Amino acid sequence: MRINSINPANGQVIQSYQAHTPKEVSKIITNSHLVCRNWKETPFSLRSKLLHIVAKILRSRKEELAVLMALEMGKPLPGGRAEIEKCAEVCEYYAKNAEQFLKDEPVDTDASKSYVSFQPLGIVLAIMPWNFPFWQVFRFLAPALMAGNAALLKHASNVFGCAIEIEKIIIEAGFPENLFRTLLIPGNEVDQVIENPLVQAISLTGSTEAGKKVAAKAASLLKKSVLELGGSDAYLILEDADLELAAESCVNSRLINSGQSCIAAKRFIVVKSIEKEYTELFRQKMAVKIMGDPMDKNTDIGPQARPDLRDELHQQVMKSIKLGAKCILGGEIPAGAHSFYPPTILTEVKKGMPAYEEELFGPVAAIISASDEEDAIRIANDTSFGLGAAVFTKDLKRGEIIASQRLEAGSCFVNALVRSDPRLPFGGIKQSGYGRELSLYGIREFVNIKTAYIK
Repeated sequence: MRINSINPANGQVIQSYQAHTPKEVSKIITNSHLVCRNWKETPFSLRSKLLHIVAKILRSRKEELAVLMALEMGKPLPGGRAEIEKCAEVCEYYAKNAEQFLKDEPVDTDASKSYVSFQPLGIVLAIMPWNFPFWQVFRFLAPALMAGNAALLKHASNVFGCAIEIEKIIIEAGFPENLFRTLLIPGNEVDQVIENPLVQAISLTGSTEAGKKVAAKAASLLKKSVLELGGSDAYLILEDADLELAAESCVNSRLINSGQSCIAAKRFIVVKSIEKEYTELFRQKMAVKIMGDPMDKNTDIGPQARPDLRDELHQQVMKSIKLGAKCILGGEIPAGAHSFYPPTILTEVKKGMPAYEEELFGPVAAIISASDEEDAIRIANDTSFGLGAAVFTKDLKRGEIIASQRLEAGSCFVNALVRSDPRLPFGGIKQSGYGRELSLYGIREFVNIKTAYIK
């Protein structure tokens, strides 16, 4: 079986990959298990040294890896360069901090000695999406390797080139062969990997529906899973907000990765007294963004990753308009374009519309009117998702209380766009998943938190 990688900007086949057979997958898993038995005994100093080398390789190849992302999934080059830099940073972060994060923790009990230790689980399977084809992998891979685990990657089929390059980088850095392997398999063969008794845990970043299927399979086998799923992040713009800052931040967040990001701003909940002024400012800033070839230095918005994803997004827009939303920018598929979709703004969005209820995974903004602060918070929490949220207000104490106590999401920001940071835990609640990546909390997801008691 061969799997093609297709350039979303023009529909041309970039590369064709021979898929691994079930027999080959089984052998890869066995080899990873054998290597992991030795790897877990290696000192943190060696693990750290190798991960620092990975960071150096990533930076040295930043340009070519950005080009690869542009070709495979349409990411504009500046975004690709930034993604590779962020991958290098997460490698350095765990190389510096993993030993401290996993240090034995003494506990005072009636024993002569008791403590908590953190031991590797073994092989962890990562099921990753195409939208951040390097970052999504490295934010999982860096802590997994530093914790003493082995890792397998089932990447999205349209970014197999990126997946292969990650494996090459890990080997080039000096990590043992087979400690990290890429599995070139279609999605319908993932269950067989999860079922393998040598695979101990699963990390998935993807859609809510994909997360439910993987979680059910893992649970049936009593295997640990961490899920980072979809989001419909709400940004609250209150009556005392700095509208210039709010509009600029909101546009930048909505158009991250051409709108294809779980933590991109998607619902803009604006207090009615400033709604007209904010909406016009937001429209002006969205309207000047340039859609085009991701290889062009002037491009802000590249193509959507696949034509079917673009078409699904357009259907959500059309259905919302049919139900009463107003389109004040974009909303039309460009003639002759393979997977492009323009920056789009929907106003008068209300409950029951796809723009209110569903995740819009593309450059479409939904503006929702709120009567006051309380109404804005109610609308923000009136969703099945809970990944990220933000609030814009000049009253920092007011914003902090709303963000830290009243918004139902895993990450809540004040006067800034939501983003992941290696130093902070990242993940969601409700239909946005469970478990955490990054920071101390992320590296402790895939370890055995073991009690040691000596009388």
